[in-house]
Amino acid sequence: MIRSAAVWPALAMALLVAAALSLSLGAADLAPTDAALALLARVPGLAVLDPGLSSAQETIVFGLRLPRLALALLVGCALSVAGVVMQAFFQNPMAAPSIIGISAGASLGATVAVVTGVSTTVAGLGAVPMAAFVGALAVTAVVYVLSRRGGTTPVGVLLLTGIAMGSLMSALAALVLVTGQDPSRRDLDQVVYWMLGSVAAGGWSRVLLILPYVLIAGALTWLFGRDLNVLTLGDDTAYYLGLNVEQVRLILLALSSLLTAAAVAVSGIIGFVGLIVPHLMRIICGPDHRVLLPAAGLAGGVLLVLADVLARTIAAPTEVPVGVITSLLGAPFFLYLLHHRREYRL
Repeated sequence: MIRSAAVWPALAMALLVAAALSLSLGAADLAPTDAALALLARVPGLAVLDPGLSSAQETIVFGLRLPRLALALLVGCALSVAGVVMQAFFQNPMAAPSIIGISAGASLGATVAVVTGVSTTVAGLGAVPMAAFVGALAVTAVVYVLSRRGGTTPVGVLLLTGIAMGSLMSALAALVLVTGQDPSRRDLDQVVYWMLGSVAAGGWSRVLLILPYVLIAGALTWLFGRDLNVLTLGDDTAYYLGLNVEQVRLILLALSSLLTAAAVAVSGIIGFVGLIVPHLMRIICGPDHRVLLPAAGLAGGVLLVLADVLARTIAAPTEVPVGVITSLLGAPFFLYLLHHRREYRL
């Protein structure tokens, strides 16, 4: 285990490297120094650092790659924090939003909103993220109830229930799309975008959509860091330590579902980020959720930024959906945990 004080400089350096790669690499490569100087030149008093980019290069940096970088950071953070909460919630390190079907439930909700063309807003929130939130919350509740066995959540039951629910949600989403879409609209393209997962078509509007979810739900989740520590000791121990277990579980259930729903609403289903990052960061910085939550959030953002860079360069000029990259990384990691770590075996 690495001391938590050493984690933050390492994560900050990783973030700078990931940001430099994200802003400079793509269909039109830029020198990392030029991209960095262009950003610094926007700071009042630092205009002298302007590297003199062309108007096309300015558009690439500020109109395309910078919002894409911000969106990848926010989505990765949301999925990682949700993964940390899920693993503590289920008292199981194999739990993750994508593994146990929550992302598929959010996608079903978003698909229904797209196909029906609902445009109603509630408290300033659009129909798509609200529908995704309902879908994520419903699937989370069903998986949790069906997986309980004598006060515990066995890994085999959890995984099989989650896989079954994920398949069911995906099938229902496909059914809604096929039977309910208007031939004059291009619902299929938008839903396929969610199914594969991507931050390519982000833009500042999607960044602004997910930002309040991540800030508010992330901050509230961090405030429950001590309670998460107590929950990992078991329900009985948590109860005798004075924790209102059911109330805390309900709040954490809503917060993790909100984070997952927000991520799915703007980027689609991006798998395994919520499994890989919490597990690795728990090894690196320890089980204290007051440290683990922000560390995993930052690490998740960095991982998704790097995966996005790989997605747009590995088969250039064609872009690979970032969800494909995270699945290629995450599936072997998942299989390793399942077959080589004794405590995770079925």
